[in-house]
Amino acid sequence: MVLKLRLARVATPGGARRHSPTYNIVLAHARTARDSKPLEVLGTYNPIPTVPEGVTEEDVRDGKARKQKEIKVDVARAKYWLGVGAQPSGTVWRVLSMIGLLEPKYLPTGPQTEKALKAVRFPTHVPKTTPVSAKEA
Repeated sequence: MVLKLRLARVATPGGARRHSPTYNIVLAHARTARDSKPLEVLGTYNPIPTVPEGVTEEDVRDGKARKQKEIKVDVARAKYWLGVGAQPSGTVWRVLSMIGLLEPKYLPTGPQTEKALKAVRFPTHVPKTTPVSAKEA
C-alpha cells in the first residue's frame, strides 16, 4: 500500500476549537481518513503565526522581528520514511521545506535562487554546516 505523510487535525478536549487549528504530521495509508489512527506521528504543525519566546509585540510592530509558525518534527524519522518511499502531501512538502528537509517545489530560477531559499526557511531550522578545517582534522 502507498504511504503518505500528511496532516491530521488534533482533537482538543471538549471538541475541535474553531479558528485555532493544530495539526499532527502523520504517516498513514493513502486510503485512510484524515483523522483516523495513523501508523506514526512524526510531529506537530501550528499554522497560526505566533510571537517567538524572548520577542515582544513591540519588536514585531517595529519590524525588528516577525511572527513564526510552530513546527516540531522528528527529523530522523521523517528522513527515514521519505527514504523508503513515503509521499508527502503538498502541505507537508511545504512544511518540510520550511525546516530545510526538502527542497521547495516552486522557486524562482536563476541567480536569486539561494536568496529565495534563505527567505523560505526559518532561521532556527537552517542546517548547520561544519567548518572545512574540522573535517581535515
